[in-house]
Amino acid sequence: MDITIHSSFLPHTDPEASLAFYRDILGFEVRLDVGYEGMRWITVGPVGQPSTAIVLHPPAANPGITDDERQTILELITKGSYFGVNLATTDLDATFAKLEASDAEVVQEPTEQPYGVRDCAFRDPAGNMVRIQEVR
Repeated sequence: MDITIHSSFLPHTDPEASLAFYRDILGFEVRLDVGYEGMRWITVGPVGQPSTAIVLHPPAANPGITDDERQTILELITKGSYFGVNLATTDLDATFAKLEASDAEVVQEPTEQPYGVRDCAFRDPAGNMVRIQEVR
């Protein structure tokens, strides 16, 4: 069996702020930017890795949820408890410095974790947790 991760989904609450974070700060390329009925789905991914992507999507696009459920989802997103993504870099300190200088919300400075990784954490503009691990 040959299975790979093609795309993961993260909600966005402001497409322009999400573009600024993932494209301008993290350096991801925009692969698709699709609008429908006033909503946007933006597919981004690391340069040189065309088979791996993150789809930034409107959190309220599911017609099967109630207004109360939609509000709960937005609250969970805002506090960073709804979705997240783990990324990796060979130079965690330089990556952290660049993100910190961009005024991204720092959740955790580079730390050696007891489970064997060194990582840091930020929130994207929607509140999603973005953890970045150092590749060793």
